[in-house]
Amino acid sequence: MPTTADVISELIDRKSAARQSSDSEATRRQHGKGKLTAYERIELLLDKGSFTEIEALRRHRATGFGMERRRPDSDGVVTGWGTVLGRTVFVYAHDFRVFGGALGEAHAQKIHKLMDLAIAAGAPLVSLNDGAGARIQEGVTALAGYGGIFRRNTRASGVIPQISVMLGPCAGGAAYSPALTDFVFMVRGTAQMFITGPDVVRAVTGEDVTHDELGGAEVHGSKSGVSHFVYDDEEACLQDVRYLLSLLPDNNRQLPPTVPSADAPDRETPVLAEIVPDEPTRSYDVREVVAEIVDDGEHLEVHADWAASVVCTLARLDGHTVGIVANQPARLAGVLDIVSSEKAARFVQFCDAFNIPIVSLVDVPGFLPGVRQEHDGIIRHGAKLLYAYCNATVPRVQVIMRKAYGGAYIVMDSRSIGADLSFAWPSNEIAVMGAEGAAEIVFRRDIAAADDPAAVRAARIAEYRAELMHPFHAAERGLVDDVIEPGQTRAVLCRALATLRSKHADAPARKHGNPPL
Repeated sequence: MPTTADVISELIDRKSAARQSSDSEATRRQHGKGKLTAYERIELLLDKGSFTEIEALRRHRATGFGMERRRPDSDGVVTGWGTVLGRTVFVYAHDFRVFGGALGEAHAQKIHKLMDLAIAAGAPLVSLNDGAGARIQEGVTALAGYGGIFRRNTRASGVIPQISVMLGPCAGGAAYSPALTDFVFMVRGTAQMFITGPDVVRAVTGEDVTHDELGGAEVHGSKSGVSHFVYDDEEACLQDVRYLLSLLPDNNRQLPPTVPSADAPDRETPVLAEIVPDEPTRSYDVREVVAEIVDDGEHLEVHADWAASVVCTLARLDGHTVGIVANQPARLAGVLDIVSSEKAARFVQFCDAFNIPIVSLVDVPGFLPGVRQEHDGIIRHGAKLLYAYCNATVPRVQVIMRKAYGGAYIVMDSRSIGADLSFAWPSNEIAVMGAEGAAEIVFRRDIAAADDPAAVRAARIAEYRAELMHPFHAAERGLVDDVIEPGQTRAVLCRALATLRSKHADAPARKHGNPPL
């Protein structure tokens, strides 16, 4: 009969074997691809020595196709929790060395249990994805396992932050779990996501494409918008996951953590007047404005390479997390189009779900005109951003830096759709459209009948600008709360957000709204 010492020794041996993988060649292959093992990734993500693993000895019960002869501990996924900067975070990581990280019944049940624990504990969930999809040998039970994950992703949405880190292949239905989460991180060269792989695409459409060309990090970071962040290596990627978690609350019932800042909240920002040109058509990089305003110039931009005519970024003001939505004149003159509207709408919605105040930096000439935009549904997609802002109950502050024309002015969190406070620089122009276009419409007959149409046109443009586009027009009508100097912007924002920190807004009784998806 085995003694207690014998059983303890066996336990230690089994746990060690599960951690190291009985197949040392599989570990060498993983490293040879430039990829870390599941445990190595968890160690980089979590605070040193904080990881508590659960179900390390779980084994599948499948039979057939030789499965009964291969029953490794862990069943290809590592699950547990630890801390990031001292705060609890739940994590699961596919172990590609075991069944290629493919999901079977036991594998899925481990993830289900961890997700349930994360929701119950009210703590963020991070998935480290590197798996070959559903385990073919287990058939429909593997597919049902994915269904359970998707259902829990949806139940956790807006309740706890969910972050997906793509570190290897993710094909078929497996790609939908990351798509349901709040943020997706990808590593160049090793991570891919697609519903149908290159072989299927080639067979069905005749298109010849590589894995990376079809669903690599660059594709999803710049074309599809599936990935929010793209990195060259796993270490840098996981470091920024930690940084993102430091900006977020544990759940929707808490405020984001506050970090003492040595950057004075009343610091003046006179350089903003130099960064933003007076001429409404001259370009500049709005990220320079953001860096000048926020604490220590640090911010984490979301979707940096996708829908670049709008910038969405997380930062701190006076030590408190804020979400910033800013038109980007350096790309498409800062217009709102289909993809930028979607990008900003999702970001606003996320900030509202997790009690993150929203600052909107406005310099927008309007929505992008064109047949393609109209036919592809700019009305419906633009309405997504409008709905997100109107529905948001967190503190909302608008700063109009230069121009704000037409419907885009309204959509970019104007007072009329519920911004708590609106400020404008003296250079602001708020109007239905630019003076040139407005004069062509309003004074069309005068210009056409004039002996010197160019002179009359110039005079009428000046007249329209003086009457309706002077910087104090909106302030006189209460549509902006104050006209401020650019150098006061940081101080004004810090004071405004401090005032609104205890804001409470009662939502109407309803099951949920029906946004224009």
